[in-house]
Amino acid sequence: MIQLIVLLPLIAAVIAGLGNKALGKLPAKIITTGALFVSCALSWPIFISFLTGHAEPYVAPAFTWIQSGSFDAQWALRVDAMTAVMLVVITSVSSLVHLYSWGYMEEEPDQPRFFAYLSLFTFAMLMLVTANNLLQMFFGWEGVGLASYLLIGFWFRKPSANAAAIKAFVVNRVGDLGFMLGIFGTYLVFDTISIPEILAAAPSMAGSTIGFLGHRFDTMTVLCLLLFIGAMGKSAQLGLHTWLPDAMEGPTPVSALIHAATMVTAGVFMVCRLSPMFETSPTALGFVTFIGAATCLFAATVGTVQNDIKRVIAYSTCSQLGYMFFAAGVGAYGAAMFHLFTHAFFKALLFLGAGSVIHAMHHEQDMRYYGGLRKEIPVTFWTMTLGTLAITGVGIPLLGYGFAGFYSKDAILESAFAAGGYGTGAFLVGVFAALLTSFYSWRLVFLTFFGKPRWAASEHIQHAIHDAHGHGHDDHATHGHGAEDDNAPAQENAGHDPHGAERDAHALPAGTGGYHPYESPWVMLLPLVVLSLGAVFAGFIFHDQFIGAEGGVEFWKGALAFDSHLMHAAHEVPVWVKFSPFAVMLTGFVIAWLSYIKNTDWPRRFVAHFGILYQFLLNKWYFDELYNFLFVKPAFAIGRFFWKFGDVGFIDRFGPNGLAALVVQGNKVTRRLQSGYLYTYALVMLIGLAAAATWAMTR
Repeated sequence: MIQLIVLLPLIAAVIAGLGNKALGKLPAKIITTGALFVSCALSWPIFISFLTGHAEPYVAPAFTWIQSGSFDAQWALRVDAMTAVMLVVITSVSSLVHLYSWGYMEEEPDQPRFFAYLSLFTFAMLMLVTANNLLQMFFGWEGVGLASYLLIGFWFRKPSANAAAIKAFVVNRVGDLGFMLGIFGTYLVFDTISIPEILAAAPSMAGSTIGFLGHRFDTMTVLCLLLFIGAMGKSAQLGLHTWLPDAMEGPTPVSALIHAATMVTAGVFMVCRLSPMFETSPTALGFVTFIGAATCLFAATVGTVQNDIKRVIAYSTCSQLGYMFFAAGVGAYGAAMFHLFTHAFFKALLFLGAGSVIHAMHHEQDMRYYGGLRKEIPVTFWTMTLGTLAITGVGIPLLGYGFAGFYSKDAILESAFAAGGYGTGAFLVGVFAALLTSFYSWRLVFLTFFGKPRWAASEHIQHAIHDAHGHGHDDHATHGHGAEDDNAPAQENAGHDPHGAERDAHALPAGTGGYHPYESPWVMLLPLVVLSLGAVFAGFIFHDQFIGAEGGVEFWKGALAFDSHLMHAAHEVPVWVKFSPFAVMLTGFVIAWLSYIKNTDWPRRFVAHFGILYQFLLNKWYFDELYNFLFVKPAFAIGRFFWKFGDVGFIDRFGPNGLAALVVQGNKVTRRLQSGYLYTYALVMLIGLAAAATWAMTR
């Protein structure tokens, strides 16, 4: 069964990709979507069997991949509780994204290619989570990186999409270098790449040292930090995060699949899978905690000032990943995986909901040009509201009833507090980030669905009205969602003037301009409804198995380093700790309501009084500018030097160009011998005969 789950998306991708337009849009969609729903249907029984305690971990061998001396890489599929969790996350979200894309990409001419890429990504992600050795995990790791590059740059005729795809690829290569070094070092130390063998031997290496960069360091600290650098790149943690917001240049379904529920969680999965290794190095765990908490805070602050609806959710993803990592850093691996699980549902819901809003608003992505949409697209409004209630962690402390994020996020914060040490700082940062999460999430809802319509000021809406009056425009009338190819925002401000970022949404002229938004088709709404169920009930149903002090031990069965004592301590934290997330959630909601419903001039006044802070956040802490100065410009300068002075000035000059010039000059000399006169040729013949006779006589 596990072989079929993994291989069906690959088979579908090959058929749709090779068949392409010859196969046709509808057959390609049926094959890829059908394959994913079959994989999903086969995955849930595996997950349920682990939930009920009727399944045991096992390894399904496939074939011998590489065998050389002591190096033995067997291709095998590992199935345990962690694999089961990831199987249902990947296949459930991917199948719903495939179905959603039927409506969202309806007028896209390259649908077979798009659906082939989606299925290829799903296969690579399934290979990653079923890996039984590090090399097999790296195969899936690089596979999702390739598929991500293809999907982000799907509209390859759009320069900003190409730039975003290249940026994602390059930044992830930096992280992957650390991951590769970690794999090499692990093999050097343990003489194996088999994950079970490495984890079994890891405690015996605690306290040993290894030579690295000319010095001696703790062995497990070096290995864990190198592996974690790979996780930082794939999961967009602070320092290697810059690719994630720009990846919103891809189609919205891509954002829901890759940048919310699956690929960006690969780093969290890897750390939890190798948790027995990380447990041997307090230094590495401290670093993981620090990076996770810092990312959580950074992304939350930046998310508060974004205007592009997709980028708000993208920074929210970055922040939530920070929660997962600092949960792992304090030893609450079960809580990290639980938040990964619940986050997949409500974040995919929010991204797909944003896509439904963009679909209704003729590809407009700037929230300042929304307003008053709740009555126009009611299903989208209510499902996104449920997703917002989930991500903000709405629930009733002590009674234990709430939305999905209430269970998983609160479990992380309580575990961090109970862990003490680094965890106390992470707890404080996490609580403040929860306030910001509530603020920017409700800000998105209020700007989009409440207040007066501000549609008439949007260039996209103006184009739609222009087209509706019979004045067709090529960029809009012929591409459907492919128009996002031309019209999606290349910068933060959704295609509008780059100097208008500080413009208050409520200062824009109100009015519909005669435009009538429309609700999305059922193939787009059905995934929203299904994901809403996960956003509402996933936490309540599964929290005991994931994070229960006793239920967690029975569920995980050694798949990760589950600390039942920490989980028990987390349940026993003081009442004020349990109420802190609820209090800041409510505070964030109230601030957002006051700012965007009650007193709509507050944002403008804030920008006027705290302009420096606003610009700092709007420019994402100037990371892009810093990296451009430190790395991009020097790299271009070095490349330009070698191009002009090395390639053109030396190699071409004295190589092919020099030889070509020599031939040209030689031809000019020999051309004079070809005069066309008979006596000239007779003279040459006589000289040749004389030379031959001279040579013969002197032998």
